[in-house]
Amino acid sequence: MNVESGLRERTRRAVQREIGEAALSLFIERGYDATTIDDIAAAVGMSQRSVFRYFATKEDIVVGKMDATVPVMLQTLRSRPAEEPVWTSLRHLFFMLDEPGRPQTAEATHRVLLETPALFAAYLRKLQLIQDAVVEVLRERADMAGKPYAVDDPAPRAVTAAAFGCLVAAQHAWLASGAAGSLGDAIDRAMATVAPRI
Repeated sequence: MNVESGLRERTRRAVQREIGEAALSLFIERGYDATTIDDIAAAVGMSQRSVFRYFATKEDIVVGKMDATVPVMLQTLRSRPAEEPVWTSLRHLFFMLDEPGRPQTAEATHRVLLETPALFAAYLRKLQLIQDAVVEVLRERADMAGKPYAVDDPAPRAVTAAAFGCLVAAQHAWLASGAAGSLGDAIDRAMATVAPRI
C-alpha cells in the first residue's frame, strides 16, 4: 500500500467512525427504527448518498465496524501457544470486546445492538462469518500441531459455536444485570458454565 492509498484508507476509517458515533448517539436517543439515514447524514453534515458510500445499509453502520476486528481476532488466535487448550484460546478472542473505560457507552451500544431486532439479526450474521473464519484457523492450528481434524469432525465448529454462544449469553446477562461488573467477567462466567471436557 503506497502513502496516498494509506492516507485515503485512514481518512475513510475516520469518516466511518464519525458516522458510526453520530448514528449510535441518535439510535440511543431516538431509537433505531425512528432514526433515518437522513437524520444520520444531517448529524455529520453529509448527504444521504455520501453516507451510503461508506455503509451499504443502516445496520452496517453499527455492525460493520466488526469487520475491522476480525483480522485482529484471527491474529490473536494464531499467536496463542500451540499447547494451550482451544477453549482458553477462544476466550482470548473476546478480551477486545470489554471496554472498562467506557461502561456507559458500552452498555448503550450493547442495548441497541441486542434489543433492536434488525440489528441483532445483522449482528448474528456477522458473528457467523467470524466463526467460519475462526474454524479455519483452528484447523490450520491443528494441522501445524500434527493433529489435523478429519474433514467430517464437528469438533472445531462445535467448540467455536459454543464459545460464541457464550459470548452472546454473556452480553444478555451483562445487560440484565444493569451492566454491573465487566463484560469480561460475564463472558468468563458464561464460558465456565459450558467449558468442554478435557
